[in-house]
Amino acid sequence: MNYWLVKSEPNSYTWNDLRNKSEDIWDGVRNYQARNFMKEMKLGDQVFFYHSGKEKAIVGLAEVSEEAFPDPKDLDFVAVKIKSKQPFKNLVSLGEIKSTDLVSELLLIKQSRLSVMPISKIEADVLMKMSL
Repeated sequence: MNYWLVKSEPNSYTWNDLRNKSEDIWDGVRNYQARNFMKEMKLGDQVFFYHSGKEKAIVGLAEVSEEAFPDPKDLDFVAVKIKSKQPFKNLVSLGEIKSTDLVSELLLIKQSRLSVMPISKIEADVLMKMSL
């Protein structure tokens, strides 16, 4: 199993939007590096859902429910399906991430404009503990 982080601007799509639908298509990604990461996503992979903008926090955990397929809006890119698993009891803020050694090297910090990125098992475990 692999672990990923996806970012969404809350004024366009929120964690609650995903929870209300239970499962949805994750599309509209127009960065080639993020596209390549999406092609690596496998069924059952865990996905940390991050709100960018003012909130700047990981708000919940989702799961890949369908692997990459052509994005209907632009066939040069791909989409995946994700389903909501659980909201985080405690949001994990960007400030907390930056100040926690084991996750302070996330691509979220190094490449802040990237909307889909891998995270390691160790980082995923730390983020889950931070959310409790």
